[in-house]
Amino acid sequence: MGERFDLPDVDAFTRTYWDAAAEGRLLIRRCADCGRAHHYPRESCPYCWSEDVVWERASGCATLHTWSVVHRNDLAPFAGRTPYVAAVVDLAEGPRMMTEVVDCPRAGLRVGMALEAVFRDGVPVFRPPGG
Repeated sequence: MGERFDLPDVDAFTRTYWDAAAEGRLLIRRCADCGRAHHYPRESCPYCWSEDVVWERASGCATLHTWSVVHRNDLAPFAGRTPYVAAVVDLAEGPRMMTEVVDCPRAGLRVGMALEAVFRDGVPVFRPPGG
């Protein structure tokens, strides 16, 4: 099958995130000093540089910030998924994350629309609620 480009490189630090995702839970990091949440997972706060940062379960609720329909991607396994919707969503907890929107007609996409996290092969993707 060849190399896959959709699978994460899991290390000792990110294992917590990916293990939770495999169980259908979305985690973010929150700084105990400034109180701000962030994503992607980092060992220190990107806002105040504190190392007092903990894992927190996210609600999985988000709004669509922007998107692009990808019609061509030759990397495995994306070629078999085209066209697909690459998106940026704003999590209810504040962080913005890159993802994919699934189970939604492209004509139905709207900035600010509500989305919920679902998991495909242990990777969070988003869809309209109840979709």
